[in-house]
Amino acid sequence: MTAGGSHPGTSETQPGAPAKASGPATGRAYLATIEGFIGALMMFIGSIGTGWIANGSPMIRQPVVIALRTEGWGVAVSTVLLTVGAMVLMRSWLRLGQRLADWGQSALRSVVVAISAWSLPLLFCVPVFSRDVYAYTGQGRLVMEGQNPYEVGISSLSNWFSLGADPAWAENRTPYGPYFLWLARAVVGLTGAQPDVSVLLFRLLAGVGVLLCVIYVPKLAELHGIIGARALWISVANPLFLISFIASAHNDALMVGLAVAGVYFAATRRYLVGILLVTASIGIKPITVLLLPFIGVMWAGPSASWTRKFLIWAATAGISFGVLVLSGIPYNLGIGWTWAIMDPTPGYTGYSPSGFLGQQVEFLANVLGLPGGTFATLLRTGMKWAAIGLVLLLMFRGDYSLAVRRMALAFTAVVMLSPIIQPWYILWFLPFLAVTGIRDDWQIRSLYVGVTFFVVFGAQDQLSVWSFVELPIDASSLAFITALAFTFYLLFLDVHTRKLLIEGRPLDLARRGWRWLVALRDTRRGRTEEPGREKLGSR
Repeated sequence: MTAGGSHPGTSETQPGAPAKASGPATGRAYLATIEGFIGALMMFIGSIGTGWIANGSPMIRQPVVIALRTEGWGVAVSTVLLTVGAMVLMRSWLRLGQRLADWGQSALRSVVVAISAWSLPLLFCVPVFSRDVYAYTGQGRLVMEGQNPYEVGISSLSNWFSLGADPAWAENRTPYGPYFLWLARAVVGLTGAQPDVSVLLFRLLAGVGVLLCVIYVPKLAELHGIIGARALWISVANPLFLISFIASAHNDALMVGLAVAGVYFAATRRYLVGILLVTASIGIKPITVLLLPFIGVMWAGPSASWTRKFLIWAATAGISFGVLVLSGIPYNLGIGWTWAIMDPTPGYTGYSPSGFLGQQVEFLANVLGLPGGTFATLLRTGMKWAAIGLVLLLMFRGDYSLAVRRMALAFTAVVMLSPIIQPWYILWFLPFLAVTGIRDDWQIRSLYVGVTFFVVFGAQDQLSVWSFVELPIDASSLAFITALAFTFYLLFLDVHTRKLLIEGRPLDLARRGWRWLVALRDTRRGRTEEPGREKLGSR
């Protein structure tokens, strides 16, 4: 057994266990595949009316596109198609897991076929859920024109707004590594910065990352005694992964694919290849520098002394950083990528644990007449330092055979305790958790909740609708209501998916919830008078 782990077997208590709630629905995986393809096709059609199209794109002048983007009915239909398509894809993923519950020999092929079928319509979508891909074109233009994206934003380009990039990128330095800037320059060189063709090429690059995950996730899972097909279903077939990495064309796909491949080679004792692949991943997006210490743990061996461990860590860092320093010489990029590690983006997202808790602390402190903003900042800073502490703890302590699991937990801690979490950030660590085991209990249900939340969030958060379009209800609200209605269906009405998402029948769940509320009310009555009840009801 390598440093990958030691979790043989697939009993219900172990991470690789089949989904026990899905027994009655096994077989005919192709039905879920077809359903998902239809959902992805709906997203493709919906994206024409609500996706992000660059102002300089000739597509914007096509009659069908004009109708779908300027007429109220066109925007409404496109919004519903995009949202329902995303939720149908969500259901298809859940049903595929149910239908492959025994995870037999043909399961891996079924998952790969599903990923391929669901990705095909998304490959030709107008960018949805994000328009970062247009910023990639701008950064490629900067490099081609001899400017340094680590020093200037895309606003220094002539006619930059026609590229379709978010104005937030106008003055911002790029947080990407030198290898991605090389690729962006190559894309611009091939396309002349034509936005639609550039998006397609960036999408193909993201597809390379997805392909690397398809190849190496099952292999890495099998090193840990985990069913490869189930790990692939969890990490790559899920709709958030495919939408973020195919439809949105995020370069994170290539970063994750190279990282998974690098960890696999390191776990099979090909350490130099592993370090170089992880270095290539860092050269796409520097966050995967976090993996290097755990590659060093694997290289040092199970009985290594502390002297050997520190020497190996130094050698690992030296090889990786040496290559990256040399990689900064072309186009005079230097080591500007290090700012993304040393000087992270300020602010927070309200749905991150750090951001949400900080908001609550700030509110309560302000109510008490205390400096809420200061307390919130201290909390968020403390959570970031807690993440660093957990990384160090997992580096220095733990079973050698669980090196990849320790790395997965460290990566998870850094992302989840950060004040800023974008929907696709959870995809950074998900493959590593999947290959080391996600149990069929609260762990898989937490994943269902997280993926559903971010699919619903993305469906209503990133819609491109012109302000002059008259709608009885704004597109974001329409998407949100549609997604919530479909989520209600999955939770309570669909006889198949509700088995996965909630335990017991919906009426039983409602009764238990009511009894819990009554008991809580009675308990509070014993402690307080009527004002206590009013306070309880106001929460």
